[in-house]
Parts: sequence; structure tokens; C-alpha cells
Amino acid sequence: MKITDIRLGMLRVPLKTPFKTALRTVDTVEDIVVMIHTDDGRIGYGEAAPTAVITGDTHGSMIEAIRKVIGPRLIGRDVADLNRNVQLVQSAMERNTSAKAAVEIALYDLWAQLYGAPLYRMLGGGGDPVVTTDLTISVDYIDKMVADSLAAVDRGFESLKIKVGKDIGLDIERVKAIHAAVDGRALLRLDANQGWTAKQAVFAIHALEDAGVHLELLEQPVPARDIEGLKYVTERVHTPVMADESVFGPSEVIDLIQRRAADIINIKLMKTGGISNAIRIADIAAVHGVECMIGCMIESAISVAAAVHLAVAKAGAITKIDLDGPSLCTFDPVEGGVEFNEAEIAIGDAPGLGIRSVRGLEPLADR
Repeated sequence: MKITDIRLGMLRVPLKTPFKTALRTVDTVEDIVVMIHTDDGRIGYGEAAPTAVITGDTHGSMIEAIRKVIGPRLIGRDVADLNRNVQLVQSAMERNTSAKAAVEIALYDLWAQLYGAPLYRMLGGGGDPVVTTDLTISVDYIDKMVADSLAAVDRGFESLKIKVGKDIGLDIERVKAIHAAVDGRALLRLDANQGWTAKQAVFAIHALEDAGVHLELLEQPVPARDIEGLKYVTERVHTPVMADESVFGPSEVIDLIQRRAADIINIKLMKTGGISNAIRIADIAAVHGVECMIGCMIESAISVAAAVHLAVAKAGAITKIDLDGPSLCTFDPVEGGVEFNEAEIAIGDAPGLGIRSVRGLEPLADR
């Protein structure tokens, strides 16, 4: 099976409610979809999310990276030669992790299709292909966040990721109010999205712990490059601390673990540049007995499906799931593939990612 063409499309899916964090507000999935075509008529699908404030990637940069730099390296390549194909993607250019992720996902999809098996099985997974995700509660007025949290619990979500990081005093009150409303019905994960200083984070978590608020974890309380600040927080609170924006690739994971700067690692394909480095991170963490979460940006069921397959394949290392992107969307544009049913996500038996088609895709003509 040879690669003959790489085509791009724009996918737009409105969100049910605006997604608000300390870094940005988003109301629509607007992602680049990669379709790798082969000489036997098969298509591998990938997806790239533009998250400039985190990865630095924009629509324009991803399109140019794939069309001008990454894509030409793969034309004519044999799909079966996965490791070499992945190496060509990763060595094509520096950074541009989201563009690399979209292409890698499509390559892995085709590779599993070639052998007629779901991707998670090709990655070594063989257990129950079902995972349970949390749901994100955007930062907002207290009453709105409480109402959103109660609605999420009523929909069957048993873990909530609470966005904070905008106002330290108000953040504490937000979390107290949500905890009082859903205590005993849902676990709370706190995500400050780099919005606090190290001392503010310690102050906030101590205030919440002293008030009897139990948190499953605290995600990225300090700026991404402040590893000493992250370590400062980790050493001073009982709540487990998770690194997100501080960790993109395997080398950063090794450094973080050696410095004992965090308790948990958040893997996201848009940060790692795709599946290959995500596998390495999970394996490194497993060797050191460090838990991992798998998360996503504002993505649809294409790239999130790849993350689900990885989560099932690496269930021993990836113990927490934050793959609510499709649950935030007003509709699912993907035909086939992973089934997203509120908190429960299940993989079928179709080869690869199982995607048959994507509705509403706008072709991006070559320039």
C-alpha cells in the first residue's frame, strides 16, 4: 500500500457553550483535517487543532508545514514502513507539533487498516476497549459554573475538570461552591492553565484542603516554563499536581520526573507531535511509576479517537481520561470510528480508527 496523495480540509463544529480558560475563549472547533490517500483507495484520517497560546500552531502554519515540508516526504512511501514514515515526519522540521500529530495519526490509521485491526490492538492493547472521560466546566460566574457542574453530573459524568486561574480569591469560592453542589457525586479536577504563581497555588490549595474540599488533582498551576515553581507547589500540597503545558515531549518528561516537579503527566497528541512520542512518554512514566492522563485540545472525534486508542493500548500507564472534546460539540461530524456517548467512550472492531467519512468538511485547495 503506497501513499499517493495528501489532502487537507477545514472542519468547523460549534461548541454547545463557549470554552473558557485562563488563556482563551473558544466557541467553535476549527481544525485542519488531513486525509492521506493510498494506491488501493484507502484513506487515513488525522486532525490538527490550532492552539497558538499553547503549541504556537495556527491554521496557516499547519497548512504550510504539511503541504510544503512534511507531506512531500511521504508521497510514494509504503504504509507498512511505519517507523521510517514517523521518523520522516518528526525530522521534517522543528516544533509544529500539531501539524506533525495530524499526519502521524493518519499514518497510524492507515497502518492499522493495512493489517485489518483496530489501532489499539496494533499498539498492543487487548483489554476492554472502553474508557470513561471527565467533562470540562469553563471558568465563569459562580452560579453558572455550579449549574454547569450539576448538569454534567446529571448527564452521567463522574469526574469534572474545573477551569480556574482568572482570580485567585474568586477561584477558591468557585471551587467551594461546586464542591458543595456535587460532593459525593463527582470527583473534581482543578485546572489553572498557568494562571497562578507558585505561592498563589499553594495558598489556594491549602485554603481548599482546609475547607474540606477534596481534589483529585491540580493541573498546571504555574507558567509552563516555571518548573521550579511547579516543584514548589508539588512539595507543599497534599493534592497531586499534574504537568500539562510544561511537558511536550519525552525529554521534558524525563527532566520533570528526575526533578520530582509533578506527580502526574498530561499527554496530548497536539503537544507530543502525534502517537509515537505519546507512546514514549507513557512508557517512560510507567518505568518510573508515574501516572499519566491523556487529554485533548478543542478537537473533534477524529484526533480524539486516536487518543482513545492510545489510552486503551497503554491502560497501565494512562490512568486518567480527559477526552471530552466531542462531548463539547453540538454534533459529531464523523461517520464510523469511536463511539462517544457522554462519559463513556467505546472502540469498535473496524480496522484503524474506523472512520468512514467526515461530514461538513471544507476542502482546502492546493495553492
